[in-house]
Amino acid sequence: MKLFDGLARYQPQALRVLRIMTALQFIEHGTQKLFNSWSANTPAPLSGLSLTAGLLEFVGGILLVLGLFTGPIAYFMAHMPRDFFPVNNGGDAAISFCFIFLYLVFAGPGALAPDNRRSA
Repeated sequence: MKLFDGLARYQPQALRVLRIMTALQFIEHGTQKLFNSWSANTPAPLSGLSLTAGLLEFVGGILLVLGLFTGPIAYFMAHMPRDFFPVNNGGDAAISFCFIFLYLVFAGPGALAPDNRRSA
């Protein structure tokens, strides 16, 4: 269709919006893990895998928003032990993040990202 053919020229901008909005959600997950764990409702701070996941989501999300190191930042945390089906194990967001970030590995960061200026 001619309508969609004209939209192809906006692919870099659309990719940028996808990267930034997905990264903001990733930051939100990391922030929730890191800062809710230190609230009065939780007796002990995070440790082990939960702390690692929170830091990766928070710091990795910030790097993705900035468009830096978009290739290496693609993580999938294990929800499988809870249940096979993502809708039951809370893993639907993790799967979305995984495949969106995997796509970014191949597609690049989109328009106006500092990664475009770095030499490979």
